[in-house]
Amino acid sequence: MRRHRHSSLAATRDEVRDNRGMKPRTDSLSVSSPDCQEIESAALPPGWVSVTPRAVDAADLHALLHRHEVAARGRSSTTRAVVDADFTATGMQTRRHLLLRDEAARARGWATVHDRAAGRVLVSVVVDPGLEADTADKIADALFAWAARASADLALDRGLDVTQMDSGAFDEDMRQKRWLARAGFTHTRTWLQMTRPVTPADADLSPELDPAVVVRRVSRAGDGMPEREDVVTVHDVLEEAFTDHFNYHFETFDEFCSRLREEPGHRWDHWWIAELIDDSAAVPRPAGVLVATASPGDGDTPEGSYVAYLGVLRSARGRGIARSLLNTVIVDAAERGRDRVGLEVDADSPTGAVDLYTSTGFRTSFITQSWHRDLQVGETKSPDARADDDL
Repeated sequence: MRRHRHSSLAATRDEVRDNRGMKPRTDSLSVSSPDCQEIESAALPPGWVSVTPRAVDAADLHALLHRHEVAARGRSSTTRAVVDADFTATGMQTRRHLLLRDEAARARGWATVHDRAAGRVLVSVVVDPGLEADTADKIADALFAWAARASADLALDRGLDVTQMDSGAFDEDMRQKRWLARAGFTHTRTWLQMTRPVTPADADLSPELDPAVVVRRVSRAGDGMPEREDVVTVHDVLEEAFTDHFNYHFETFDEFCSRLREEPGHRWDHWWIAELIDDSAAVPRPAGVLVATASPGDGDTPEGSYVAYLGVLRSARGRGIARSLLNTVIVDAAERGRDRVGLEVDADSPTGAVDLYTSTGFRTSFITQSWHRDLQVGETKSPDARADDDL
């Protein structure tokens, strides 16, 4: 199981792109950026503007996202910390944003394009559910068109002729799915968002089921930072474990580390490695890994744990390693006083993951969908630009 959605230690926090709207931010106001391909005013309702959002806009964006989720599935699980992370120096290295404000300066639309891996960008388009249907359709079309241009720019930065635009929708959100189809996206996958309640009694759960399987945290030095060798092991196991999974895209070690450190709930003490110890090997050999994050509670409720990644090498499957890793994160959550563990799984997983999670006490909370579009970079160029390429 690999977390499908969103996130980069290659560059320092002060090193951000200096082109196409990714330049260092010197102010805290949302202003039009000459480096960002914005939406022409003719494509917007009268009095509306498109701007590049800054950290000062996070409260408005969080409120917009909250309204969207409530309308789409009846409740919101978004947090301000997740929105804030998008506008850190690190977050801005890999993301491009566009904010639409109406004639009264209210945040009405928000698009994000996240350079997730070579040949793949994550696209998010949020439109205020309070808008009239015709206005909402117009705004959605404009934001998806902007997202296509931004995706093409990122592909050019990587020297690619084609890139995958990866977006999604809540299963019940017919409006978002209609916009995706109009923008050229196709429904490709369905995901179960699952949760397992955690009680203090779970602290007594036996993490390891096979005596030849040992689960340990990544080793850390005196300064709290992990040993590089262990982090490399986590990356390599996940890359190998997911090579034959749906929508696999190779991710470099630096991209992997930087993206996960960007997550608001990132904790190095939430990374585990499962090793096999048997007579065939002189030393323990890595067989599986689990990376979890801390999930903030809703209001006064406790934190939870979230399984961002769980991978087992094909050569080690059938030994109960995935269950041992799951038990480990459940025990850890109980010891921390948390009340739940969440995860996402492919509804059509060929590995039997859904059955594993169900048998471990997980239940589906809600369902999401992946929608993809393979974008040829030339598709977003103007006729004049295409003509110039032919000269």
